Amino acid sequence: MMKSQSRVSRGKTHDVIVIGGGSAGYAAARTARDAGADVAIVDQGPLGGLCILRGCMPTKAILRSAEVAAFLRRAKEFGLAPVSAHADLAAIVDRKDRLVREFADYRIQQLQDPKFTLYQSRAVFLSPHEITVGGAVLSAGSFILATGSRPSEVPIPGLAQAGYFTSDTILDLRTQPDSLIVLGGGAVALELGQFFARLGTKVTILQRGCTLLSEMDEDIGRALEAALIEEGIKIVTGAQWLRTTHEAKRKTVWVMKDGREQPYVGEEILQALGRQPNIEGLHLDLAGVTVEGGRIVVDGAMRTSQEHIYAVGDVNDVTPIVHLAIQQGEIAAYNATHPGGPVKELDHRLDAEVVFTDPQVAVLGLNETRAKADKIPYLATSYPFADHGKALCLGTLQGFVKLLAAPQTGHILGAQIVGPEAGELIHELIAIMYYHGTAADLLRMPHYHPTLAEIVTYPAESIVERLSV
Repeated sequence: MMKSQSRVSRGKTHDVIVIGGGSAGYAAARTARDAGADVAIVDQGPLGGLCILRGCMPTKAILRSAEVAAFLRRAKEFGLAPVSAHADLAAIVDRKDRLVREFADYRIQQLQDPKFTLYQSRAVFLSPHEITVGGAVLSAGSFILATGSRPSEVPIPGLAQAGYFTSDTILDLRTQPDSLIVLGGGAVALELGQFFARLGTKVTILQRGCTLLSEMDEDIGRALEAALIEEGIKIVTGAQWLRTTHEAKRKTVWVMKDGREQPYVGEEILQALGRQPNIEGLHLDLAGVTVEGGRIVVDGAMRTSQEHIYAVGDVNDVTPIVHLAIQQGEIAAYNATHPGGPVKELDHRLDAEVVFTDPQVAVLGLNETRAKADKIPYLATSYPFADHGKALCLGTLQGFVKLLAAPQTGHILGAQIVGPEAGELIHELIAIMYYHGTAADLLRMPHYHPTLAEIVTYPAESIVERLSV
């Protein structure tokens, strides 16, 4: 049962206080509890965390509706009678809400475990060792900050006056806009942009970088751009935003493109320009915690400038991806509950990311851009889905698989996939890299035929042939 805030006496002390009950925070609390610590969780609510309430789960729920609509429109291609699919955005949102409620209820049950003390209130630091929570003062041997993030605020003149959605607020939109301008070319912008386009909204994506997903290799962004354009989405890269104007149901984003001002008009605007850590109101200055560029600075052990205070997940902005945030929470809790022992640190060698567009994008470990910048020697070979038997049967021909390997040994250093079920296929390569496997290992492993997974053997074979030269 949740312990009532009003019953908490002043001066209550816990071994570990976790501030934030999302994915990273709950992972930290669970790990510290399993180590035998007296753990408190402070979360001002709503309980559930970003991933469940506004991130991974709700977005993937609505994306599935758009995927089904896209497949239905291709019925004739597969020898079936044409099907007319009309989107009902309100019904899609209702389904999303039902699923989110189920996920959130389960998380709330976990947070209300009597093995924790849960304070549903805001935390504010008084000193490096004390916080206020409602009317109480709490102290702890260690603190773990996991307060998450919120949509970034971008100073584009006129944008606030015109009005816009963020990746948080657009999830509750129940009336489909006729047209939508998407600001940004990252994962969230592309997933939501394609979602609305598949429902019938005219979508324009304005990206500052030269390619979509500009933090990844250029060939990934180019392949995905071609697929989205084929679906009727307008992609504008290299766009410098100037200002926004509006009138009635018409909003215009003015950009500098190719040396001249160009207007792009839509009924609504989605501002999908990233997220920023939630640190306002924590009074981290009173805790002596260093903040740079709006993010809490941490080392590999997730420690802040105060050795007993840790920061995990989006609030440190190191790798704002859920499974990595969970790992950060577990590492921080281990280190907090094992003082003086060997310190655990996050291994970034296996960092992975998935973008749930269609085709999907999945990346793992080293990419060519970083390898060149860091002068890391590598071999790289790719193979297209358009020449792969199972992909031809499925009618999913866009994209490729690319492997990076050490030139002397063939050890897999990284992988990139643009194509069908990339988010599932990447896990074989994560396993190979986890065990320090080679391209030759991929060839030795049996791959069932015909499957999408077979495709990884083709670039692996090319790498092995180049090793033998």
